[in-house]
Amino acid sequence: MSKRSLASVPASPSRQKKKTKLSAAAGQSRLDSFFGASSNLRPNSEGSSQPSGSKLKASTPATPAPSLRKEKEGITDEEVAWALATADGLDLDALRQLESRGSSAGHSQGASARHESTHSEVIDVDALSDESSPEKTASYRRTTPASTAPSTIDRSPNVPGTPAPARIQRATIGNALPSDTPTYEPLNVDPPTYDLDHAPWSPNAPVPYSFLAHTLATLSGTRSRIAKLDTLTNALRTICRQHPPSLLPALYLLSNSLSPPYSPIELGLGPSIISKAIQHVSGLSSAALKRLYNQTGDPGDVAFEAKSNVRTLIPHPPLLITGVYDSLLKIAHAKGSGAAKTKQAIVEKLLVAARGEETRFLVRTLGQNLRVGAVRTALAALARAMVLTPPPTVTAPIPDDSPFRVSGETLAGVKPLAAKKKVADEARDALNEVYLVAESLLKRVYVQHPNYDHIVEALLEVGLDGLAKQLPLTVGVPLLPTLGSPTRSLDEIYDRLGFLPFTAEFKYDGQRAQIHASRGSNQRPFIRVFSRHLEDMTDKYPDVVSLVQEIFKSSPQTESFIIDAEVVAVDPETGALKTFQELSNRARKDVKLDEVKVSVCVFAFDIMFLDGQILLERPFRERRNMLRTRFPPYTPPQHGMARFDHVKSVESEEGREVVEEFWQTAVNSSCEGLMIKLLDSGEILEEPNQKKEKPRRKPLPATYEPDKRTSAWLKLKKDYVVGLGDSLDLVPIGAWHGNGRKAQWWSPILLAVWDPDAQKLVAVCKCMSGFSDAFYKSLRERYPEGSDTCSSQPMWQPECDTGGLRPEVYFKPQEVWEIRGADVTISPVSVAAMGLISQTRGLSLRFPRFMSLREDKGIEDASTPEFLANMYRSQQAAGKDQTGADEGELVDVVDEGEDDEDAAGDSEGDL
Repeated sequence: MSKRSLASVPASPSRQKKKTKLSAAAGQSRLDSFFGASSNLRPNSEGSSQPSGSKLKASTPATPAPSLRKEKEGITDEEVAWALATADGLDLDALRQLESRGSSAGHSQGASARHESTHSEVIDVDALSDESSPEKTASYRRTTPASTAPSTIDRSPNVPGTPAPARIQRATIGNALPSDTPTYEPLNVDPPTYDLDHAPWSPNAPVPYSFLAHTLATLSGTRSRIAKLDTLTNALRTICRQHPPSLLPALYLLSNSLSPPYSPIELGLGPSIISKAIQHVSGLSSAALKRLYNQTGDPGDVAFEAKSNVRTLIPHPPLLITGVYDSLLKIAHAKGSGAAKTKQAIVEKLLVAARGEETRFLVRTLGQNLRVGAVRTALAALARAMVLTPPPTVTAPIPDDSPFRVSGETLAGVKPLAAKKKVADEARDALNEVYLVAESLLKRVYVQHPNYDHIVEALLEVGLDGLAKQLPLTVGVPLLPTLGSPTRSLDEIYDRLGFLPFTAEFKYDGQRAQIHASRGSNQRPFIRVFSRHLEDMTDKYPDVVSLVQEIFKSSPQTESFIIDAEVVAVDPETGALKTFQELSNRARKDVKLDEVKVSVCVFAFDIMFLDGQILLERPFRERRNMLRTRFPPYTPPQHGMARFDHVKSVESEEGREVVEEFWQTAVNSSCEGLMIKLLDSGEILEEPNQKKEKPRRKPLPATYEPDKRTSAWLKLKKDYVVGLGDSLDLVPIGAWHGNGRKAQWWSPILLAVWDPDAQKLVAVCKCMSGFSDAFYKSLRERYPEGSDTCSSQPMWQPECDTGGLRPEVYFKPQEVWEIRGADVTISPVSVAAMGLISQTRGLSLRFPRFMSLREDKGIEDASTPEFLANMYRSQQAAGKDQTGADEGELVDVVDEGEDDEDAAGDSEGDL
């Protein structure tokens, strides 16, 4: 009898029953619900598939796996293999040939592959899925190296109507990674010594995503800023040399974004879709995934572990950087009723093709939390990469006098970095000077034109030399705004500015708006309104758009402009100021002019562009005069259109008494305080850091400085001023379970300052005062325990440094709270501002009290350790003692005699 495929043999009734059961188990592609049980099959040395119902450490490839309760289900090894073969359209001999081929391939991939095939530890699926066996889960540890992690899983269609008591996962065919899996040279080396010729893929071929995963893994393995910068520089050089079209997608993936900040493109991927995709691809139940999450605290680590022993019969093509980026764009553009299924299908396809570390960072990218701490370093790395490896697409030669030119002799002359003492190195000094020039250029271009699409296109076309000319300040592309430095008193302002003339302006309680407008060639002007964080909110303010259209009608000589302003809620009849809470009641998207219920006034305070002229380098006095001359106040005759006005202000040249009276007016009004702005550029005398040093003169420009917190702009808020209470902007990063009446809520809350140098949040104090019951309830809703915003594990480290404190739960940093305290104290537990006041202790806030939720601020806008240290210095200079200094607990105490409920009541109106 000739050999025929087992799938073509007519089945007996009993055989047919088993075939139906096995097809349902082996071929199921999706779970009917989010919860389910699963098992894991591995091939034994004789080609049949056996499950890993319990932990297994294989000492040799021939070691059989434990039984899958086959007696209970009536399933034999031969029938499992038969079912898997028919699901893939293979006969049993073909299946065994694939197993044999996979086994031989596993022994030919080198030491790391042999380690995977002979010493890997199988995920204990039964233990993870068994709700009654937490001790099994606790004992689970993974030992498989990341470099040998397996790749994919495949499934056949589900057969409806058939029981599947035990989920049978597709058998592993060969334990080693595919033979085409590349290995990469270390990236965290000194860039002049990095060898670009060792890229393990062909020139002009798309860059594998595994190279980006290798880059991200290297970044996550170090906390050194220099090592991160070197790693990114070498990675971007390699990508640019090998395949320039991959550079833009790589930059977006490295910066944890898909498009410019003002673009409406958002990934829009919820955690449930990611969880379901991981569950379907890995075969683990939701309970098993939750246990993995509790162990690792990171979705990327969960996906890595869940997929660690999953493979397909036929390997998938490797992921590419361009392909991953395009898939993310497809997810972002998926709309309509079937969008969730479409997104999940794309995510599953990516996860199926991902190998090893790709899985970890792919899921972190999908969750928009890379956890590598290198987003801000990407710009400097790109500048250095362009210096060391000019793009091959630039046709024009680099001029001999180019400030970005580095000769081969200079690179060859750079000495190896000394381990301990500094060695004189003229070549490295020359290279560092070029680095600084290139970084300064790229940052200057980016803060005025924050669009990687345009920047990369210009770099690949003209290089660094032509970049600034190619990308000037442009109407329609928002620039990063100038930021003000906090001050605590008028005395401090006069000390910092000396005799330099300044203006004091009302700091309105509204929303900052950057208005771009151009008349255009047709009769319909181009108008865009951007927020402080560069989000396009044009649809939110149709009344502002209508106002700008009216400005063009009344001012025929005006062609284009960019104005910095504050949009404030006002009474439509009298123009009286209203609170920010009133403004926040407006709808956010697709607002129609006749639907506007909260009227606004645009209070303009600066102009950066007018009729083709870039005004950033002009002093503020000149810019302000142009603004007031060309754009007079305007009150619309019809209801619904926004008002236009200039901010109220006084000049320091009118005398200090006038400024102090103006300050009192601001305090008694609906304003937040004052903005102090230098009118003309000048110099101030800066006090030395060391006693032996002499005072030095520091230039203080009155230009518009995008993305800088400059001393030429100072903010004096009511709550910053001595006598009115100290105030900081802090970020909640953790909490403890409350006691007594607060047992159902989080209390106290652990708060942190933002350290811009270390690019992380640092815990500073606990807070349990100033909260209303309504706020406690909403806080619990925003941070439910065991969710993607509240974890029992410190999953947001190294972004958060809790110092010596260990909260019971950790919050995902996403909010900024305004906190007022009695004074700043030296703390033996806090590490905030350590080294600024004391070399061994940090600073904390005594009697912190919640004031309001700052919806207008992001994490990086929170108070800094330097600001905290300055508050302490000012407090000491004023002769304030250390009574009640923190002794190490950082526990907030309600003032004696004050009932906590009463203390909470006065803050409810600020929410």
